[in-house]
Amino acid sequence: MVAEFTTPQGLQGFEQFIATRSYVEAFSPSQADVACFKAFPSAPDAATYPNSARWYKHIQSFEAEHETLPGDASKPYTSYGPSTSAAAPAAAAAEEDDDLDLFGSDDEEVDPEAEALKQKRLAEYAAKKANKPKTIAKSLVTLDVKPWDDETDMAALEAAVRSIEKPGLVWGLSKLVPIGYGIKKLQMSLVVEDELVSLDELQDQIAEFDDYVQSSDVAAMQKL
Repeated sequence: MVAEFTTPQGLQGFEQFIATRSYVEAFSPSQADVACFKAFPSAPDAATYPNSARWYKHIQSFEAEHETLPGDASKPYTSYGPSTSAAAPAAAAAEEDDDLDLFGSDDEEVDPEAEALKQKRLAEYAAKKANKPKTIAKSLVTLDVKPWDDETDMAALEAAVRSIEKPGLVWGLSKLVPIGYGIKKLQMSLVVEDELVSLDELQDQIAEFDDYVQSSDVAAMQKL
């Protein structure tokens, strides 16, 4: 069993490291996360190490897929950041600027020049991460729009609904679905950007076409 993550220094080092990221490396789970996950003897205490516990639980949810995650499964967890062992500071000093001691102990004497370089690299990393294109969360929605009766002009109803335009909203295919007594509902697919489009507000806008629309319901929704 790897000893580093059984010490307060090692656990605190990882807690600080994972506080500003979702994964050990890059922006999706990989063998880097698997290696570090396996280095923990058990789940970190959520009260003492909340960020580590959050990360551990998330990577644990991929446990059935660990062997198929991208990356080199043969690399030890220390390959993704200097070791938390006592040898790590010496190795980092020998390599000078090659590695940033993200898992290092706070008990060591601070070299002002090394600390300045560390802060500079952290700032560069933060700026680089801030400039990364943000993943746009989208949802595929199936919307049911019900008319008043079998005499409602469904073509006009659909045209009215499609007249709603807003950033982050893309209308898709539609079809008429019988619901009884000769009445058909309009079922439409649409893609929305979650941060830009509120489905509640969209349904309120649809309800304003009260010459045609009795009600609308979200029949299905899935994240893209």
